[in-house]
Amino acid sequence: MDGAHDMGGVEGFGPVQPEPNEPVFHGEWERRAFALTLAMATPGRWNIDMSRFARENRPADDYLSKSYYQIWLAGLERLMIERGLVADDEIKSGRVLHPVKPVERTLTLERVAVTLGRGGPTEREATASAKFNVGDRVRAKDIHPPTHTRLPHYVRGHLGTVELVHGCHVFPDTNAQGQGENPQWLYSVDAFEPYLESP
Repeated sequence: MDGAHDMGGVEGFGPVQPEPNEPVFHGEWERRAFALTLAMATPGRWNIDMSRFARENRPADDYLSKSYYQIWLAGLERLMIERGLVADDEIKSGRVLHPVKPVERTLTLERVAVTLGRGGPTEREATASAKFNVGDRVRAKDIHPPTHTRLPHYVRGHLGTVELVHGCHVFPDTNAQGQGENPQWLYSVDAFEPYLESP
């Protein structure tokens, strides 16, 4: 989707200022927000692309006013409310106010390191041959989907050269909408050139 989260190549935000020796978490609440996000993904009520869309799908003023882990927490709240795991009044009060909803699986302490180390592999078996090879000239589609996509705005409609073919992977655009993994070939493309209209 087009939104405030897609900042690559956008002017007006100033230079990126890396924080020297930046810690993984700036406060205990950030560590807890990350842990909650990991734990709540375990029951399998949503996938990583749905999670990304829940963070992206915010008004620009809301998105830009939040820190990284505030956005994560807001996205988690949305996912939990949408699936009936918590109610609005529980989010507002910060307390359990209704009977706890059962879930299919829970994250145990013993599984945390394994879960973090494994992640969620997205490579799938190919059902068709790749359309492009290393060295091919390609043009990124100029799309503006209303939901999640991993195609950044700044490359849409531009030409580039295929540098790597990564195999078949889950297609985030359909996966984020619960429409299935729909595996597609994944390419690294370099040297995108500006899109030029024909005279």
